[in-house]
Amino acid sequence: MGADTFTPNVNGSARFSERLASGLAARGHDVHVVAPAASRRHGTWTETYDGQDITVHRLRSFRWYPHDWLRWAEPWFINKNSDRILDDVKPDAVHFQSHIIVGRGLSIAAKKRGVRIIGTNHFMPENLLEFTLLPKSWQVRAVGMAWRAAKRTFGRADVVTTPTQKAADFLEKYTGLSGVLAISCGIDAENYTPDFTPREGNHILFVGRITGEKQIDVLIKAVALLPADLNAKLDIVGGGDLLKNLEHQVKVMDIEDRVSFTGYVTEEELRASYTRATVFAMPSIAELQSIATMEAMASGLPVVAANAMALPHLVKDGRNGFLFEPGNSQQMADQLEFILRLPQEELDAFKKQSLELIEAHDLQRTIVTFERLYRGASDVDDAAIDAELNAETRAALGSQPDTVPGGADPSHP
Repeated sequence: MGADTFTPNVNGSARFSERLASGLAARGHDVHVVAPAASRRHGTWTETYDGQDITVHRLRSFRWYPHDWLRWAEPWFINKNSDRILDDVKPDAVHFQSHIIVGRGLSIAAKKRGVRIIGTNHFMPENLLEFTLLPKSWQVRAVGMAWRAAKRTFGRADVVTTPTQKAADFLEKYTGLSGVLAISCGIDAENYTPDFTPREGNHILFVGRITGEKQIDVLIKAVALLPADLNAKLDIVGGGDLLKNLEHQVKVMDIEDRVSFTGYVTEEELRASYTRATVFAMPSIAELQSIATMEAMASGLPVVAANAMALPHLVKDGRNGFLFEPGNSQQMADQLEFILRLPQEELDAFKKQSLELIEAHDLQRTIVTFERLYRGASDVDDAAIDAELNAETRAALGSQPDTVPGGADPSHP
C-alpha cells in the first residue's frame, strides 16, 4: 500500500489507509505500507495498528512549511525507492492512495514488474491549493496540471476506485478516465457508542482538519446566530493552519463561551465526543466521503451538512439530518435550531436513521471488496461479496463451542 499521508497524520486518507491495512492484516495478509517518514528518522520497521503488525517503509521526508504538519517524500528518489521495495517485498498487488509522489513511484515500478495495481483517489485540488503559495492567477493552471498528473498515474492502474459515486463522476470528469468504481471507505460501527438517554445540554460537534475548504467559519457564524435560550455549545475537534484565525474570529464575535477548540485528541476522547454530542455539523465543500461524518452517524448523531460533493450520499434530508446551501450560515443555523429543539422521541428517530444508513458502509464489506480487486476482479459484485461475508459469518459461528443451560455436556442427548 502506498500513501503520501499516513498515520500519525490525521485526515480521511490516512485513517482509511490505516484501517484498511490493519483490517487486511487481521484477515491473514502480509501488509506493507510505503509512506513518508513522520520525522527525520526513516527506514523499514514494524508498526502496530488495531493490534495488527504492519511492515512500514518510511521514506526520508521533509516538512512542507506552508502546511502545519505535512511531510513529503523526495520525488527525485521515489522511482529508485519503489524499485528497491518491490524487489524486496515481491507483492501480489500494489494499492496506492495518492498519485502525487508515492503512488506515482509505486505504480511505475509495479507496471514494469507486471504486478496488479489498484489506485484509490482521495484528492481534490482545493485540499492543497492554499498550501502551494501560488498566486491566484496561477492556480487554475496548477489545477489542470494536477489533474493531468492524476490521469498519468491512475492510468497505470488495473482498477481505479474512490469512496463515492459523486467522487467517481468527479474523477472521471477531470481526468478523462472511465470505469472508476465507488467503494466506501467503510467504518467499524461497533467502535462507536450511540446514546439515547435524555440530553444534558445542546452540544454541536465538528471533527476534522482546521483548513479553508472545511468552511468552519460558516459553522461559527451559524452558532452565533442561534437563539441564546438554546444554550448551544460548539466543540471543534482537530488541528490545522487556520486554528488561530478561527480562535480570533470567535473572540471578535464575543462567543468564546459558546465555542471550544480541543485540538487533536486521542481516539478514546474522540469517541466520547461523538457520544456526548447532540448533533454533528459538517460545513465542508470538498468531501469525497467524510469519515468524520460516518463516525458521527455510527455514534447515532443527526447531521447538518453542506449540500456539496459527496455529503448528500450520507445525509438524507429530513431523515438523519439536513443539507444546507454551502456558505449559508443562516440556513445552517435554522437547521441546527430545528434539531436542537426536537422532543426526545423525534430526535431519537433521526439518530436511529443515522444508525440504519451507516450499515451500508461496513468496514468488513470494504475490505472484502478490495480483496476481490487484488485477486483480479474488475467490478463490485454485491452478490459475490454478500455470499463471501455470509460464508465467513457461518464459519465463525460454527467454530464457536456449543453451550447448553446449566453447564450440561452438549454432546449428550
